[in-house]
Amino acid sequence: MSKPSIQGVPRPLVRTNQTVIVISIILAVFTQFYWVLLLPILAGFLGIFFERNFVILIAKRFLKKKASEYLLEDKSDLRFNQIIATVLLTASLTASLFGHLILAIIFATLVFIAASVALSGFCVGCWLHFQIKQYQYKRKIKKGIS
Repeated sequence: MSKPSIQGVPRPLVRTNQTVIVISIILAVFTQFYWVLLLPILAGFLGIFFERNFVILIAKRFLKKKASEYLLEDKSDLRFNQIIATVLLTASLTASLFGHLILAIIFATLVFIAASVALSGFCVGCWLHFQIKQYQYKRKIKKGIS
């Protein structure tokens, strides 16, 4: 009999990824060395396209219990958040390369705020993802009635 697959990501792994993002942004903005953002950008792209975020894979080695014993975060919400964060961090790095430091800081700050708030317990991206799904569902229902 096959092992049931985990339908989420353990919260400590998600928090580790968010912490790496926050620390990378702080280092990038305060040192003006935006190449630091490559760490969360590459982890994000690998997570989005291959479901292999190396930050999470490394952190997984340090879990004290089995992954299924932790509170799990929804994979679709995490993917949505990762896409937004990766795009904005890439925009920040790109803006810095072209000398637009104000834009670089703005893009990085948006991700910093979202990740910091998520570490505090409220996931802005999850809320946004839910609102989009609600809107799509209501539109679908409306079309079915019309």
